[in-house]
Amino acid sequence: MKEILSRRERVMRAVERRPVDRTPIDLGVHYSTGISAYAYQNLREYLNMPKKKIEVIDSFQFLARVDEDILERFHCDCMLFHPGYPTTKTWRPREHYEFEISGAINPTLEDDGAWIFSGNDENNPGRMKSPAGGYFFDGWGFDTWASSLDFNTEVAKYAEKIYKETDYFTLYVGGGSGYFSDNPDYLVKLMLEPEEIKKDCENQYNWSIKSTADIIEKCGGYIQGLCLGSDLGTQTAAFVNPKIYADLIAPQLKKYIDFVKANSDYKIFFHSCGAMEPFIQILIECGVDILNPVQVSCKNMEPFELKKKYGDKICFWGGGCDTHGAFGKPTGTPGEVAENVRYLMSALAPSSGFVFNQVHNIMGDVKPENIVAMLDTAYEESFKYGNL
Repeated sequence: MKEILSRRERVMRAVERRPVDRTPIDLGVHYSTGISAYAYQNLREYLNMPKKKIEVIDSFQFLARVDEDILERFHCDCMLFHPGYPTTKTWRPREHYEFEISGAINPTLEDDGAWIFSGNDENNPGRMKSPAGGYFFDGWGFDTWASSLDFNTEVAKYAEKIYKETDYFTLYVGGGSGYFSDNPDYLVKLMLEPEEIKKDCENQYNWSIKSTADIIEKCGGYIQGLCLGSDLGTQTAAFVNPKIYADLIAPQLKKYIDFVKANSDYKIFFHSCGAMEPFIQILIECGVDILNPVQVSCKNMEPFELKKKYGDKICFWGGGCDTHGAFGKPTGTPGEVAENVRYLMSALAPSSGFVFNQVHNIMGDVKPENIVAMLDTAYEESFKYGNL
């Protein structure tokens, strides 16, 4: 087993479906490919890794920034593109857990053991709640930078640092629009007011172009991808008839992607949960390069069929471990997790065009031994699919 490529080159070749030395591995490059801060602290302790401040980079899902020592331990090829918050504070929710959260958050403990996160000034009015013993929050948001700071300027500095000081692949999350919503009111409007949907898409396009032009100007070639996303399916079906999506949504999505590719070398990473197979060909025709999270437990998302139908046209980023299976169950064993990883990689990894990642985030109560089994097995298997 020998690695020939740099991390960044390995991922880029996989995205372009070119030969690789091994399958690339990701843990946490996107806010749906990461790990709960609780599970992350448990993992570090299980591995006897040095104690570090655990930085929460998504307050809603309560995700941790994956430190470079963990990325190296598990041979990961990607690094999250998040420069950190202007200020942070230490929060100790329960037991031995300790996290660094945004300084814009004011945590309050309720009598019933629930935690409330609220904004600490008039510029951050959001409010979120996690029940006693919970692992993430529900509510509405303030997980933002102070309005006086230029986020993209700070991001550009961080992008340059990652590019020059490491060889990790990274991508910008949140610069554009997915042009679709699973909100019930929106879905009704799709059927009854299509002209309003077209106007909405045009408005989103105009906003996205300005935002994306700023990203391209400031980040330049320091990043390799741009993330878009909108969930297109439930567990069992698409949210909308694909023809409606193709007629109303896809034209603006394609127009936006055409703009990105005309002005940069960025790869388009598209996040959509659920049974969204009917949309894959549409997304390919729009110019999408990467599909995530490949929710293999959903209807019509059988991995061998996906690879057969679309594997020569798009990169699958995810689908490497079914988080609804043994991995996330209290009774699941490392052996069962390893078996699941081997099976799913045998479907998705051949002939490149695949980046290993579990389906969606690792939840807070997942056993650390199962996380180790997943990532160690992925690395062991990854060389089977190298063809340089």
